[in-house]
Amino acid sequence: MSANPGEGQTEPEGGPVRHIPVLLHQVVEALQPLPGKVILDGTFGAGGYSSALLAAGADVIGLDRDPSAIANGQGLVAAHAGRLSLIQSQFSQLADHAPEGGLDGVVLDIGVSSMQIDEAERGFSFQRNGPLDMRMSSNGVSAADVVNRAKVGDLIRIFGFLGEEKHSGRIARAIEKRRVTEPFRTTRDLVNLIESVNPRKAKDKIHPSTRVFQALRIFVNDELGELAQALFAAEQALKPGGRLVVVTFHSLEDRIVKQFFADRSSKTSGSRHLPMVAVKEAIFDPLGKAMVAASEEEAEINPRARSAKLRAGIRTEAKSRGSDMSIFDLPSLASLSTLGV
Repeated sequence: MSANPGEGQTEPEGGPVRHIPVLLHQVVEALQPLPGKVILDGTFGAGGYSSALLAAGADVIGLDRDPSAIANGQGLVAAHAGRLSLIQSQFSQLADHAPEGGLDGVVLDIGVSSMQIDEAERGFSFQRNGPLDMRMSSNGVSAADVVNRAKVGDLIRIFGFLGEEKHSGRIARAIEKRRVTEPFRTTRDLVNLIESVNPRKAKDKIHPSTRVFQALRIFVNDELGELAQALFAAEQALKPGGRLVVVTFHSLEDRIVKQFFADRSSKTSGSRHLPMVAVKEAIFDPLGKAMVAASEEEAEINPRARSAKLRAGIRTEAKSRGSDMSIFDLPSLASLSTLGV
């Protein structure tokens, strides 16, 4: 995952960057990337945030699970002589790549890159015909595996929860019926099926396939689980005073980040009706407003910024609490391991 890009930007030092980094000014302001600081960009993408952090004087560790992003970023690495290192890695593993003394900042931009969408062979887009893939790291279970193998009940939950698709039942049952005679291989196969079940009306602002494709992408790449684990990893890797900044584009992602900061900034637990209350030290102090959204001006220039939300916190000296996924109240979905090839 990486910054949600736009079109027609200028090229920064080190090579072409094909996106407009969302909430860039606010991200840089929150991170305070001064010389001598080490900041981890967990979603390197096309290097938009990393470029700005380097320009401000900080050293940057860039992660991306997409090998293409790492390859395309080598020009930026060469241009900054030892101040930028790029590593192919899921951002849930960011603590493994932190320096011994800890990080001064972590930034995560939880969105799919238009570089991936623009490449038909990656299978992310319903607008471009290609293999039904959607894997960011190009290995593991593909979207075609899910569509062709998952039980209809699992498909309904995936489309309904991760895509908020109100026709999830009808679409899932139509998929089940079609795949008996012919498996789904391409994005066009799936788009045609969805359009036959849920034809697009003139008043519709989004294509009928949008939510199903979103749900499959999130599921195939375990994006919600990755985000949750990345937040725990940042908690471990940041030094006291270090800053965690997260930009999301989806209500489910924002809810996870909101719940994380609420839990980690809480100093007590237990019921107010009980005499004994367990004391828990705050692990993060709030940084700025609870949530920052893009301005109307930015959204006009970059439509992808319209749903963007930024949340941030400052790491305290409190000990990490570990990774308790129950704080996120996520539903149980099908396991990727049961769909393995």
